[in-house]
Amino acid sequence: MSNLIDSFHRRINYMRISVTDRCDLRCIYCASTSFHDQTHEDTLRYEEIHKVAQAAASIGVSKIRLTGGEPLVRLYLSRLVKLLANTPGIDEVSMTTNGTLLAKYAAELKAAGLQRVNISLDSLKPDKFTYITGGDKLDDVLHGIEVAQNIGLVPVKINMVVLKGINSDEITDFARKTITDDWNVRFIEHMPFTWAKMQGNELVSTQEIISIIRAQFGELEPHFPQVGNGPAKYYKIHGAKGTLGFIGAVTDCFCAQCNRFRLTSDGKLRPCLLDDDEIDIRGPLRSGATIAELAKIIQSAADVKRAQHHLSTGIKPSSRSMRQIGG
Repeated sequence: MSNLIDSFHRRINYMRISVTDRCDLRCIYCASTSFHDQTHEDTLRYEEIHKVAQAAASIGVSKIRLTGGEPLVRLYLSRLVKLLANTPGIDEVSMTTNGTLLAKYAAELKAAGLQRVNISLDSLKPDKFTYITGGDKLDDVLHGIEVAQNIGLVPVKINMVVLKGINSDEITDFARKTITDDWNVRFIEHMPFTWAKMQGNELVSTQEIISIIRAQFGELEPHFPQVGNGPAKYYKIHGAKGTLGFIGAVTDCFCAQCNRFRLTSDGKLRPCLLDDDEIDIRGPLRSGATIAELAKIIQSAADVKRAQHHLSTGIKPSSRSMRQIGG
């Protein structure tokens, strides 16, 4: 059981680690209008990430998810996966990816100890995929999903950010994939950020999404996954092998159950994705801090974790883009 507890008595056992701020796509809701990639020197080395993970594990963190930017654009990622998978106390190493490079690296990552993947995919239509992501790589992503399923990086979860008037007409197409292809699809409410290219009212609430799916497929059956359930509420269409997950980050705040914090690729501890509070750990790390000293810094990040974010009241994080945070 984790000894890392915040001031609101939430037990923290999950760390999301961004390995890079770089990405091979430029999604309209994620990327900012300008790009200032951090320097090589500012980016944590794999050995440094591993040391922070050891400190986190020493006080009860047991789950790690690798993110970016796009994590697979960083070379030799399997080396880090192996270090983390062999860290005492770490029970699970997973990854969120856009899937463009997944087919190439999936087997290597699984052999290193990666257990499962979440894949971001916002459209099944080539022209719309290109519009949303800025890249003509839909076939690569679909191939990556197939390879991940075949080699056992399961359950593969497909994350769709629903955008009003852009891809909201594909909600039932994604839901149907849980029947035809056994996909596990998670519908995510669009989270507004002040720096994003996209501005305006793009929010489609989880209740609207559920209503659209019910109108097509009938009443949904509650489902309780065994692994990786996180903040989503899960259901199934009758007879489907795959699942439907709904993440209402804006309209259905799940902060009271939050069990996570983030490590950015430039060495900042971020208690909340949707708040600008950060604590530097790179400085102490490079000054020779011990595992025990790093653990105290991680606890200090938990201590400043707020009760909840304030998206519903219009207060948006503004200091970093999503690719710099590691969403």
